Amino acid sequence: MTPNWIPLPGALARGYRVASGPSQDYPYGALDRQRPLFKARGLDLDGYFNGTLNIDIRPATFTMLKPEYTFSLVQWTDLHPPETFSFSRCRAVYREVEYEGWVYYPHPETKLRNFQNPSLLEVIARPIPGIAYGDALVVWVNLDEISVRAQG
Repeated sequence: MTPNWIPLPGALARGYRVASGPSQDYPYGALDRQRPLFKARGLDLDGYFNGTLNIDIRPATFTMLKPEYTFSLVQWTDLHPPETFSFSRCRAVYREVEYEGWVYYPHPETKLRNFQNPSLLEVIARPIPGIAYGDALVVWVNLDEISVRAQG
């Protein structure tokens, strides 16, 4: 890893299950609808798992600074207004195996529901065999793109 990357220990937490869907909020998976729109804007998520890993990094929190990609006001559903999404490249390490990924950040100011706390990183990664809720993993993030604040 380059010097501007740091490891964040965390645990896999259950999310809203909206990305992989269907869910109580959407009759389809959000990523099924979003992926082609992101690809058309330059971010190809082919080969990545069609859902997000919700990684609890408590007591740390994070803030997006200068992500590699930001897509403003993406109209991906007719159920609510467009949303803005940012992506920062990351790596998830599970059982000593490294998986490419992206921190997936739906901007809260454009969301109507399913808000995440600032200690929960949503990551779209290559498929990780055998991972389960509660499992420990490490996420490497780029400090040029994401600010991390240690709490406690």
